[in-house]
Amino acid sequence: MPKVFLLKPGSILRDVSGRILDARSSVTLIVSGSRKIVVDTGVAGEEEPILCALAELGLEPGDIDVIINTHAHPDHCGNNHLFLKAEILTPCEGEEIAPGVKVMETPGHTMDSISLAAICMHGNEKMRIVVAGDAIPTLGNFQKSVPPALHVDRDLAISSMKRIIRAADVVVPGHDLPFFVKTGGYVAFHRGELRSIL
Repeated sequence: MPKVFLLKPGSILRDVSGRILDARSSVTLIVSGSRKIVVDTGVAGEEEPILCALAELGLEPGDIDVIINTHAHPDHCGNNHLFLKAEILTPCEGEEIAPGVKVMETPGHTMDSISLAAICMHGNEKMRIVVAGDAIPTLGNFQKSVPPALHVDRDLAISSMKRIIRAADVVVPGHDLPFFVKTGGYVAFHRGELRSIL
């Protein structure tokens, strides 16, 4: 079954009026069978923390087979150049990228926004982790049921959020730490788990 690792958490900084001053996406690694998939690569200039995170897992950029960007904004694809051997995919709804890893089309933030759902084991229980990109940018968006502030279609954005929430046990948002849908709390990372989600 797939394993999901947070290589770098996302973040967002706003001024008092809510205007975005700085946005940096989460960078996630999914390992399923022999495939190693990086979902979003962050903003240019963040190469070092991404490379360090891979090294902690015993990996190098050349080990990555696939890059998937949840959408084409530069804070989500700014380090695609790190992974020269990887194929950059733009998959469609329902496409299985690797065993247990499927694509969900989640438009609203952009019309081409996608999320990836991975079925993982947590103890003896199957759990579904959805890497949501900016379809759910932060825990606050989830808690308040508010779509991304930047969107091309509010109704689609709300519909995509609801779809992710129905499908996920854990969400990896575009600009925050992973959180549990049931409790609305952040996922705790424990020693010895490196960067493993769950």
